[in-house]
Amino acid sequence: MADIIQLCNDIDSRYSLIVASNRGPVQYRVINETIESRRATGGVATALNTLSQNLDFTWVSSAMGEADRLAIEGVPDGGLASPIPGHKLHLKFVVSSRRSYHKFYNVLCNPLLWFLHHYMWNPPYNPNIDNAIHDAWKTGYTTVNRAFADSILDSIKSASLRPIVLSHDYHLYLVPGFIRDECSEVIIQHYVHVPWPTPRYWQMLPTYMVEAICGSLCKADIVGFQTHQDVQSFLDCVEAFMPSATVDRSTNTISSTYGGRICTVKTYPMSVNVEDIRAIANSPRAIEYEKSMALGESSGTQTIVRIERVEPHKNIVRGLKAYELLLKNHRELQGHVLFLALLVPSRTHIQQYRRYMDDIHAVIKNINEAYGTSDWTPIETFIENNYAQAVAAMKIYDVLLINTLIEGTNLIAKEGPVVNSRNGVLILSETSGVYPELAAGVLPVTPTDIEGTAEAMYTAVTMDPSDRHNFAELLRTSIEENNLDKWLYNQLSDLAAL
Repeated sequence: MADIIQLCNDIDSRYSLIVASNRGPVQYRVINETIESRRATGGVATALNTLSQNLDFTWVSSAMGEADRLAIEGVPDGGLASPIPGHKLHLKFVVSSRRSYHKFYNVLCNPLLWFLHHYMWNPPYNPNIDNAIHDAWKTGYTTVNRAFADSILDSIKSASLRPIVLSHDYHLYLVPGFIRDECSEVIIQHYVHVPWPTPRYWQMLPTYMVEAICGSLCKADIVGFQTHQDVQSFLDCVEAFMPSATVDRSTNTISSTYGGRICTVKTYPMSVNVEDIRAIANSPRAIEYEKSMALGESSGTQTIVRIERVEPHKNIVRGLKAYELLLKNHRELQGHVLFLALLVPSRTHIQQYRRYMDDIHAVIKNINEAYGTSDWTPIETFIENNYAQAVAAMKIYDVLLINTLIEGTNLIAKEGPVVNSRNGVLILSETSGVYPELAAGVLPVTPTDIEGTAEAMYTAVTMDPSDRHNFAELLRTSIEENNLDKWLYNQLSDLAAL
């Protein structure tokens, strides 16, 4: 922790830092005609918590709702001092027209780019690149990215020190290019939180969109990804779609005709704040939830836990069907294994997500009706966004199931092992972004293999206590050593070295 604080102090004395993300660290809401703020729970906001406690910087984000717009009424630059106690950051909201933002977020980013990044397109039915998509790119995605860039450039002009811009994720791919075109001396890093598909998958987008995305990212000094595979896929795309650029695989760098600049592509696997998650696990609220859910130690019941946002790539239905197969193949476990499903509704305005939630409920109902008894319900569900409850479940799992399809990272896989009190076993998909880091301490599964996942569950619930301890210790050590501070330190030190 001392190293990251020292580095933050060094950055603070030498640079003016600007962070940009679609969703910011603070959200406003109107309660009883009063505008109130609350700390955001998004991944970027949580990841940069250490930064906002130790650096005085500007965070540029979208005005997500009406309360955000009301909060900055009359503020000349759309900026506010952070209402979070102990945080030094300055909030700056980008206000887009509701029509432009709808096209940006609900037409381009979520149903299109997010599904592409997770290999979730299902041609010929969805999506179709029609006139609405082309229009959303031009008057939604490009417009909002341009507005972000203009807001950042205004902050750069008023900066007293050399600026560093840290932009985030698939929402803001065009921002690095817009900024570089008008400001050559700024240091730019763009971090991609989602998987990066291969060139053949990107070809489902119109060429001009792919060229714009890759061309903009190559104008950054550093582009960061979750995994080595994502780095290689991005370099493959640059070679495929940017013939004027030169890729050096030995250094993972890209040189282009633009100003002779070099773009370095790096891996920064995201992690968790171990101290913070343990503090939450020991809070009175989490302890109360733990008492209400912790049945296994007193009854001999093994507890399998699944904690996810309800998104199609999380592969929840196959995980439930694997549990059903476990009960079918091993009748001796019926009544002695409990599945806790803590599910957070997500993007319910998108039809595919609503349909997926319906599928989950149907599978759970079928399993409980087929195998349940008067004193045992095989699956208990908790459908809400309740982080303290989720952390409590992490403390008491005997098995933590994460059988996701392709994803950037999975922080539950890192949070669970550092708070678990039972030497619980982690079943982890080989296609999860965290798998390369945690492979030595998990039971691996192929996400589409229901039979194999059921077998992994059986191995986990029957594993020898000494083996459980060894697996759990490997995970705890790995996560403690590669924590969130290290993730942040590696990025800041690379930027400072520029």
